[in-house]
Amino acid sequence: MENGNNVSGDKPMVMVTNDDGIDAPGLRALVRALVSTNLFHVLVFAPDSERSAASHCVSWQRSVTVKKVDVPGATAFAVSGTPADSTSLGISKKIVPSVPDLVVSGINLGCNCGYDIVYSGTVGGAREAFFHGIPSVAVSYDCHNMVGRKLNVDDFTLCAEASIPIITAMLAEIANKTYPQNCFLNINVPREVANNKGYRLTKQGKCFYKMGWTQVISEAQAVTTSQTKLMEINPSGNTEVYTEEMILRTKEEHLLFKLDTAETPTVDDEDTDYSSLQAGYISVTPLCALSPAETDSIAFFKKWLPGVCACSL
Repeated sequence: MENGNNVSGDKPMVMVTNDDGIDAPGLRALVRALVSTNLFHVLVFAPDSERSAASHCVSWQRSVTVKKVDVPGATAFAVSGTPADSTSLGISKKIVPSVPDLVVSGINLGCNCGYDIVYSGTVGGAREAFFHGIPSVAVSYDCHNMVGRKLNVDDFTLCAEASIPIITAMLAEIANKTYPQNCFLNINVPREVANNKGYRLTKQGKCFYKMGWTQVISEAQAVTTSQTKLMEINPSGNTEVYTEEMILRTKEEHLLFKLDTAETPTVDDEDTDYSSLQAGYISVTPLCALSPAETDSIAFFKKWLPGVCACSL
């Protein structure tokens, strides 16, 4: 791993990204906590706006802009792309000459456990660093559905402070060249972070938030969208006037739907990420690029595939 900071014996460089955007309270709290230790150089490459549920999407066929922004104590850039784009640019040495020692993605607004990890832009930002051989960790806060409580900056500050010992310990192993290269970490902090039960090593569970589609009605938006669409398909030079009846008919053909959470996850095995999180632990889950199949599934396919191959001859 190439890094000028380690060669010079200077402070290690920690790069922060996220999927909630560079102005998100979780990212800002994490940066403040890192800066306050005076142990790290802090670099920020994060989306310029919210990119939640972007997974590992990259901007393959379009350019992205990078703009330097003011984040106290850090060198920071806003990227008009996804979390994976942000990480990729931050480690590319195209803008900053050194490669970070560690990439931290978060703190995400909401937990990332079980199968939901597939959707997560927060995890995608950490995974991108892992692809390039750079140690990384995703950090998320289980702050959804907090009945009777209002989320405030102090909650994210506590989450950031709870993450610092792991970040510091990771960097110590990295400096000693003893940190494993075959995984990255996914941390989830419980809602009652001030009363957490400590860290627990967990495995990725199978839970996920089931989603459902709800039809929504926005008269103004529907009419405007319809008018715009009609103008786009109108042949050049045709000055036909679109009647109210035509606009209403187009409205009916362009239905509006919004994706909503339909069902919360059920708690699975005790040693999984989501179950441990709900029990009040800070869940620490090693991840690979893709989750491995269950052992019994692998055993099945070992017996099954030769038969398929034989039938195809």
